[in-house]
Amino acid sequence: MAQLILQGVTKSFGKSVALEETSLHVDDGEFVVLVGPSGCGKTTLLRMIAGLESPSGGDIRIGDRRVNDLEPQQRDIAMVFQNYALYPHMRVRENLTYGLRLRHTPREEIERRVRWAAQLLGLDELLDRKPSALSGGQRQRVAMGRAIVREPQVFLFDEPLSNLDARLRNHMRVEIKQLHQRLRTTTVYVTHDQVEAMTLAQRMVVMNKGRIEQVGTPGEVYARPASVFVAGFLGAPGMNLFDAEVADDGRSVAIDGDVTLRLDRPFAGGTRKVVLGLRPEALVPSPDGEWAFDIALREELGAETLLHGRIGRQACVVRVGGDAAWREGQRVALHAPPSALHLFDRASGRRLPG
Repeated sequence: MAQLILQGVTKSFGKSVALEETSLHVDDGEFVVLVGPSGCGKTTLLRMIAGLESPSGGDIRIGDRRVNDLEPQQRDIAMVFQNYALYPHMRVRENLTYGLRLRHTPREEIERRVRWAAQLLGLDELLDRKPSALSGGQRQRVAMGRAIVREPQVFLFDEPLSNLDARLRNHMRVEIKQLHQRLRTTTVYVTHDQVEAMTLAQRMVVMNKGRIEQVGTPGEVYARPASVFVAGFLGAPGMNLFDAEVADDGRSVAIDGDVTLRLDRPFAGGTRKVVLGLRPEALVPSPDGEWAFDIALREELGAETLLHGRIGRQACVVRVGGDAAWREGQRVALHAPPSALHLFDRASGRRLPG
């Protein structure tokens, strides 16, 4: 195992900048998830760590080695791809051992590693099958096994669950997390799925338009998003965002000129034009609520219900219990505690102090 250090790494394709100057430190044994929408630069960054792309600038270090100029096979990493990348003409056992045989690993050591990986991933009964005889989840476990037998310093995962159905994705998430708890290998995992990011990551790196927006634990990023982008991206659904204006005395904020909310501390952000953020679960139906919420759609999800509607002219989503009685066409009074308010600068989109 080893630390992974990125120092001022950039990537351009001609005049197009795919990754702005990026620095990141992944601790030995840490599980870090790069998350963001398609085209944000997360896969480009992963491919540079793997040696499949060359950085335009900056340094990549694995352990005590600068690896910028090393070929992928020299970096002591193992990568699990979205499409499994198994050899269709080889049986599972041969897929697992192929990389080791290329490195002229002794036969006894190969057998030891295959037995270990097969037991760890439940592949014992699949070793003599070809990939065409396996389910999607089984193929992904074989791909993970092929990475494990390498015993690398760093594991890299490139959206490994995106081809699986929802039920199997949930199951494989648990398997990947348990695998990391057993092996404690430094891991970088790329996904656009925020649920995967929140459940797997020890730390998550939220990316947007070729740059890092925020780094932190899932709890930190969810509770204190650093920007309007992070606030809207994380959460299912994301944070409600309203154009608002802070009062002259800095003690309240107004939405649409008629909904005024008290702040729990005087505002000192230096601007009056802000974006007010509220998580859907922070808006609580209350007879004395400040908000008049008109319900347009009820979305039942079993243990919870999402109410979609508007507050004034602005769209809003409220999360309530699954047995909530409110229906389409009703108006509900909502209350939000001052501690639940998030304020962002409307011009820059960055979080304001307080």
